[in-house]
Amino acid sequence: MIRVVVADDEAMVRTGIRGILETDPGIEVVAEAANGHEAIDLVARHRPDVAALDIRMPGLDGLGAAEAICRSTKDTAVLMLTTFSEDSYIARALGAGASGFLLKSGDPRELIAGVRAVSEGAAYLSPKVAARVISNFGGDRMLRAERARAAVAGLSDRERQVLALLGAGRSNQEIARELFLVEGTIKSYVSTILNRLGVRNRVRAAIIAHEADLIDD
Repeated sequence: MIRVVVADDEAMVRTGIRGILETDPGIEVVAEAANGHEAIDLVARHRPDVAALDIRMPGLDGLGAAEAICRSTKDTAVLMLTTFSEDSYIARALGAGASGFLLKSGDPRELIAGVRAVSEGAAYLSPKVAARVISNFGGDRMLRAERARAAVAGLSDRERQVLALLGAGRSNQEIARELFLVEGTIKSYVSTILNRLGVRNRVRAAIIAHEADLIDD
Protein backbone atom coordinates (compact mmCIF):
# COMPACT_ATOMS: atom_id res chain seq x y z
CA MET A 1 0.00 0.00 0.00
CA ILE A 2 1.34 3.43 -0.99
CA ARG A 3 0.68 5.90 1.82
CA VAL A 4 0.26 9.57 0.89
CA VAL A 5 0.02 12.91 2.71
CA VAL A 6 -1.76 15.58 0.67
CA ALA A 7 -1.16 19.30 1.28
CA ASP A 8 -3.28 22.06 -0.27
CA ASP A 9 -4.84 25.12 1.33
CA GLU A 10 -8.20 24.50 -0.39
CA ALA A 11 -10.33 21.83 1.28
CA MET A 12 -12.21 21.08 -1.93
CA VAL A 13 -8.96 20.47 -3.81
CA ARG A 14 -7.70 18.17 -1.06
CA THR A 15 -10.94 16.21 -1.22
CA GLY A 16 -10.63 15.94 -4.98
CA ILE A 17 -7.05 14.70 -4.79
CA ARG A 18 -8.00 12.15 -2.14
CA GLY A 19 -10.91 10.98 -4.26
CA ILE A 20 -8.74 10.51 -7.32
CA LEU A 21 -5.95 8.71 -5.49
CA GLU A 22 -8.23 6.37 -3.61
CA THR A 23 -9.77 5.06 -6.83
CA ASP A 24 -6.54 3.06 -6.89
CA PRO A 25 -6.84 0.26 -4.30
CA GLY A 26 -3.08 0.36 -3.81
CA ILE A 27 -3.02 3.99 -2.60
CA GLU A 28 -4.17 5.37 0.76
CA VAL A 29 -4.30 9.05 1.76
CA VAL A 30 -3.30 8.91 5.42
CA ALA A 31 -3.56 12.64 6.21
CA GLU A 32 -4.33 16.06 4.75
CA ALA A 33 -2.62 19.38 5.45
CA ALA A 34 -3.69 22.96 4.75
CA ASN A 35 -0.18 24.47 4.80
CA GLY A 36 3.48 23.60 4.78
CA HIS A 37 3.91 23.45 8.55
CA GLU A 38 1.08 20.95 8.85
CA ALA A 39 2.54 18.91 5.99
CA ILE A 40 5.92 18.67 7.73
CA ASP A 41 4.29 17.60 11.00
CA LEU A 42 2.10 15.01 9.31
CA VAL A 43 5.00 13.54 7.35
CA ALA A 44 6.99 13.22 10.59
CA ARG A 45 4.03 11.54 12.28
CA HIS A 46 2.88 9.20 9.52
CA ARG A 47 6.09 8.57 7.56
CA PRO A 48 4.22 8.29 4.23
CA ASP A 49 5.73 7.05 1.01
CA VAL A 50 4.73 10.25 -0.82
CA ALA A 51 3.97 13.85 0.11
CA ALA A 52 1.89 15.56 -2.60
CA LEU A 53 2.39 19.29 -2.03
CA ASP A 54 0.70 22.30 -3.57
CA ILE A 55 3.29 25.00 -4.27
CA ARG A 56 1.26 27.97 -3.05
CA MET A 57 -0.05 27.76 0.49
CA PRO A 58 -0.33 30.37 3.27
CA GLY A 59 2.40 30.55 5.89
CA LEU A 60 5.01 28.02 4.85
CA ASP A 61 4.41 27.13 1.22
CA GLY A 62 4.96 23.82 -0.55
CA LEU A 63 8.51 24.72 -1.52
CA GLY A 64 9.51 25.33 2.09
CA ALA A 65 7.79 22.13 3.12
CA ALA A 66 9.54 20.19 0.34
CA GLU A 67 12.93 21.47 1.47
CA ALA A 68 12.25 20.49 5.08
CA ILE A 69 10.85 17.07 4.21
CA CYS A 70 13.68 16.17 1.83
CA ARG A 71 16.21 17.34 4.41
CA SER A 72 14.70 15.32 7.26
CA THR A 73 13.88 12.01 5.58
CA LYS A 74 14.81 9.94 2.54
CA ASP A 75 11.77 7.71 3.00
CA THR A 76 9.17 10.18 1.70
CA ALA A 77 9.21 11.21 -1.95
CA VAL A 78 7.93 14.69 -2.74
CA LEU A 79 5.53 15.30 -5.63
CA MET A 80 4.85 18.97 -6.41
CA LEU A 81 1.45 20.09 -7.68
CA THR A 82 1.84 23.18 -9.85
CA THR A 83 0.04 25.46 -12.31
CA PHE A 84 1.26 27.16 -15.47
CA SER A 85 1.60 30.42 -13.54
CA GLU A 86 4.20 29.01 -11.12
CA ASP A 87 7.07 28.21 -13.48
CA SER A 88 9.55 30.33 -11.56
CA TYR A 89 9.28 28.05 -8.52
CA ILE A 90 10.17 24.84 -10.28
CA ALA A 91 13.95 25.24 -10.19
CA ARG A 92 13.83 25.77 -6.43
CA ALA A 93 11.70 22.66 -5.98
CA LEU A 94 14.17 20.65 -8.03
CA GLY A 95 16.99 21.95 -5.87
CA ALA A 96 15.06 20.96 -2.78
CA GLY A 97 14.91 17.36 -3.94
CA ALA A 98 11.39 17.01 -5.34
CA SER A 99 10.96 13.84 -7.38
CA GLY A 100 8.04 14.86 -9.57
CA PHE A 101 5.87 17.64 -10.95
CA LEU A 102 2.22 17.53 -11.98
CA LEU A 103 -0.19 20.12 -13.28
CA LYS A 104 -3.19 20.49 -10.99
CA SER A 105 -5.33 20.86 -14.09
CA GLY A 106 -3.94 17.71 -15.72
CA ASP A 107 -5.42 14.29 -16.37
CA PRO A 108 -6.40 12.60 -13.06
CA ARG A 109 -4.68 9.44 -14.27
CA GLU A 110 -1.38 11.34 -14.24
CA LEU A 111 -1.81 11.98 -10.52
CA ILE A 112 -2.02 8.26 -9.82
CA ALA A 113 0.85 7.51 -12.20
CA GLY A 114 2.97 10.23 -10.59
CA VAL A 115 2.36 9.01 -7.05
CA ARG A 116 3.15 5.44 -8.05
CA ALA A 117 6.31 6.47 -9.88
CA VAL A 118 7.88 8.59 -7.15
CA SER A 119 6.93 6.06 -4.47
CA GLU A 120 9.10 3.54 -6.33
CA GLY A 121 12.07 5.88 -6.56
CA ALA A 122 11.40 7.12 -10.08
CA ALA A 123 11.31 10.69 -11.36
CA TYR A 124 8.00 11.84 -12.81
CA LEU A 125 7.45 14.82 -15.07
CA SER A 126 3.93 15.21 -16.40
CA PRO A 127 4.16 15.48 -20.20
CA LYS A 128 2.40 18.85 -20.06
CA VAL A 129 4.71 20.24 -17.40
CA ALA A 130 7.99 18.81 -18.75
CA ALA A 131 8.54 21.74 -21.12
CA ARG A 132 7.88 24.16 -18.26
CA VAL A 133 10.43 22.41 -16.06
CA ILE A 134 12.98 22.51 -18.84
CA SER A 135 12.41 26.22 -19.47
CA ASN A 136 13.50 27.08 -15.93
CA PHE A 137 17.12 26.12 -16.42
CA GLY A 138 17.97 29.34 -18.20
CA GLY A 139 19.97 29.85 -21.33
CA ASP A 140 19.01 29.19 -24.91
CA ARG A 141 16.61 26.28 -25.19
CA MET A 142 17.89 25.23 -28.62
CA LEU A 143 21.44 25.22 -27.30
CA ARG A 144 20.40 23.09 -24.32
CA ALA A 145 18.61 20.70 -26.68
CA GLU A 146 21.78 20.39 -28.78
CA ARG A 147 23.85 19.72 -25.67
CA ALA A 148 21.32 17.14 -24.46
CA ARG A 149 21.37 15.34 -27.81
CA ALA A 150 25.17 15.38 -27.79
CA ALA A 151 25.25 13.94 -24.27
CA VAL A 152 22.73 11.26 -25.15
CA ALA A 153 24.69 10.38 -28.31
CA GLY A 154 27.49 9.20 -26.03
CA LEU A 155 25.24 6.53 -24.54
CA SER A 156 24.80 3.04 -25.89
CA ASP A 157 21.51 2.07 -27.57
CA ARG A 158 20.44 0.22 -24.45
CA GLU A 159 21.36 3.14 -22.19
CA ARG A 160 19.27 5.46 -24.37
CA GLN A 161 16.36 3.05 -24.05
CA VAL A 162 16.70 3.07 -20.27
CA LEU A 163 17.01 6.86 -20.19
CA ALA A 164 13.87 7.29 -22.31
CA LEU A 165 11.87 5.07 -19.96
CA LEU A 166 13.35 6.81 -16.92
CA GLY A 167 12.30 10.14 -18.42
CA ALA A 168 8.79 8.79 -18.94
CA GLY A 169 8.50 8.17 -15.20
CA ARG A 170 9.16 4.43 -15.12
CA SER A 171 10.63 2.84 -12.01
CA ASN A 172 13.59 0.44 -12.20
CA GLN A 173 11.20 -2.48 -11.84
CA GLU A 174 8.99 -1.25 -14.67
CA ILE A 175 11.98 -0.61 -16.93
CA ALA A 176 13.32 -4.09 -16.19
CA ARG A 177 9.97 -5.64 -17.04
CA GLU A 178 9.66 -3.69 -20.29
CA LEU A 179 13.18 -4.49 -21.46
CA PHE A 180 13.13 -8.10 -20.19
CA LEU A 181 16.07 -7.52 -17.86
CA VAL A 182 16.58 -8.00 -14.14
CA GLU A 183 16.14 -5.01 -11.85
CA GLY A 184 19.76 -5.11 -10.68
CA THR A 185 20.91 -4.64 -14.27
CA ILE A 186 18.67 -1.59 -14.64
CA LYS A 187 20.08 -0.09 -11.44
CA SER A 188 23.55 -0.49 -12.92
CA TYR A 189 22.45 1.13 -16.17
CA VAL A 190 20.88 4.07 -14.32
CA SER A 191 24.03 4.62 -12.28
CA THR A 192 26.15 4.59 -15.45
CA ILE A 193 23.74 6.95 -17.22
CA LEU A 194 23.83 9.47 -14.38
CA ASN A 195 27.63 9.38 -14.39
CA ARG A 196 27.91 9.79 -18.16
CA LEU A 197 25.40 12.63 -18.22
CA GLY A 198 27.10 14.33 -15.27
CA VAL A 199 23.91 14.61 -13.20
CA ARG A 200 23.18 13.65 -9.60
CA ASN A 201 19.63 12.37 -9.74
CA ARG A 202 16.89 10.88 -11.89
CA VAL A 203 14.95 14.14 -12.21
CA ARG A 204 17.89 15.86 -13.92
CA ALA A 205 18.37 12.82 -16.15
CA ALA A 206 14.67 12.89 -17.01
CA ILE A 207 14.97 16.55 -18.02
CA ILE A 208 17.85 15.69 -20.38
CA ALA A 209 15.71 12.90 -21.83
CA HIS A 210 12.98 15.43 -22.57
CA GLU A 211 15.43 18.03 -23.92
CA ALA A 212 16.92 15.39 -26.24
CA ASP A 213 13.39 14.50 -27.39
CA LEU A 214 13.61 10.88 -26.31
CA ILE A 215 10.12 10.86 -24.78
CA ASP A 216 7.03 9.92 -26.76
CA ASP A 217 4.32 12.35 -25.55
